[in-house]
Amino acid sequence: MGQRVALYCRVSTADQSCARQERDLAAFAERSGYDVVGTFKETGSGVKQDRAERRKVMALAQARHIDAVLVTELSRWGRSTTDLLATLKELEARRVSVIALNGMAFDLATPHGRMIATVLAGIAEFERELIQERIRSGIAAAKARGKRLGRQPGQRLKSDRLAPKVIALIGQGRSYRLVGRELGLSKNTVAAIAKRSRPTTNPVS
Repeated sequence: MGQRVALYCRVSTADQSCARQERDLAAFAERSGYDVVGTFKETGSGVKQDRAERRKVMALAQARHIDAVLVTELSRWGRSTTDLLATLKELEARRVSVIALNGMAFDLATPHGRMIATVLAGIAEFERELIQERIRSGIAAAKARGKRLGRQPGQRLKSDRLAPKVIALIGQGRSYRLVGRELGLSKNTVAAIAKRSRPTTNPVS
């Protein structure tokens, strides 16, 4: 009996197909003498948090029903360097490897696998530091220009954005309560918008 593997395929959009990935992975598994436990296909961007099919593969690993995960490219599996490292470590605890068709095999039980994981960890840390530096630099630049950060006193972003709809619905004879319920505003906010929209009458001199 050969190693038990799960084939994992992912495409970014609904108009793409996993057929080529599935075909290439199945052919690779057959050439290598692997026993395919299942094929898991997913549609979603690389940063998508909720990956139901990937969770199924992880569940197989936790139950020790597979020895490896086959992917065409590592970008198909990991959302980011940090995510890739986290899932690799979780799989390592179950003695499950991730094998990509480009020749990269991640088995943290081997010196080669540990070396690659160390490099990836360094890259992940570098990415985090770059992001933090950009945030700090952006805040400093904004302050230097005299820009106040965060919500400013008197700002009514949501109510100002919805004001035209509020006025239109009130014009149709709807009550403040019904308008607020439809647009997700409080009755008092609707009343305030209506008050601000009323024309100001000039006092008679």
